[in-house]
Amino acid sequence: MQAGSSATCGSGSKAGKATAAKSAYLLQLGQVPYTEAWDLQRSLAGAVSQGAIPDTVILLEHPPVITLGRRTNESAELHVPEDAEVEVVETDRGGKSTYHGPGQLVCYPILDLKRHGRDVKRYVRDLEQAIIGTVAAFGVEGERIDGLTGVWLTRPPRKIASIGVHVSRWITTHGYALNVNLDPAPFTEWITACGLEDATFTTIARESGREVSVEDVRPQAVEAIEEVFGLALEELPAEDGGGLWPQPVHASLV
Repeated sequence: MQAGSSATCGSGSKAGKATAAKSAYLLQLGQVPYTEAWDLQRSLAGAVSQGAIPDTVILLEHPPVITLGRRTNESAELHVPEDAEVEVVETDRGGKSTYHGPGQLVCYPILDLKRHGRDVKRYVRDLEQAIIGTVAAFGVEGERIDGLTGVWLTRPPRKIASIGVHVSRWITTHGYALNVNLDPAPFTEWITACGLEDATFTTIARESGREVSVEDVRPQAVEAIEEVFGLALEELPAEDGGGLWPQPVHASLV
C-alpha cells in the first residue's frame, strides 16, 4: 500500500483479547502548534515504519487552527472572519475542513497497520470505537451514523468527535479530535465543518452537564485506545518538548 486517506466526516472491531497486548509508546503533550505536531508525527511515522520504535500514540491540544483535508472546498467551506485569531493549514489527511482549539483532546496514533489488520476502513471504525469508549466514562452515549465518519450523539444528531487519517506504507498519521470543553461556534461560524451545512457540534462537558477538562479525559482515552487496539502503552517523558526530535531520514521514508 503506497498511500491512502480517510475522511474526517462517514462499525468498529476490538483487538482480540486472547492475544497479549503489544508494547507501545505514549506521548502526553500539552498545547502544541499544529505544524510542529505534524512534523513530530512524520518523524515518528518514519521511525515506526523502520521498526526503530513501536507503535506510538500522541495526546495533545492545539492552539486555534483550521485544518483542510484533501477534499476541502475552500470557497464553500471557509468563511473565517478577518479578525479571527486562527491559523489555517492545508494537510494530507482525508476529508474536508475542521477546527482544533484548546479544550479539545487530539489523539494521533502512529500505528503500523500490518499489525492491526491491513484495513483502513476497519482502522477508522476502531478509532470510532475508542472514542465511544472514552465518552461513555462520562455518561455520554456516542454513536455512529451510517455514511458519516466520526462520533455523534443522536436525537437530534450532534457531533462530538471528528476523524481524519492518512496512511502511507500502512503507517498511520493524523487521528481524532474529541470536543471536551470548548466553544463549538467556530465549527459553524468560521467554517462549514466537514462540509456539513446543518451539522451541530457539542462537547463532553455540555452533554454531561458538568465541568470536564482535557486532563480528566486523557486517562479514559488511553484506556480505550489500549483496549481497542490491544496495546500496552508506556508513557515517555515529555518535559521540555521531549519527543519532539527531528528525524529527517526517517521522515523522508514515509
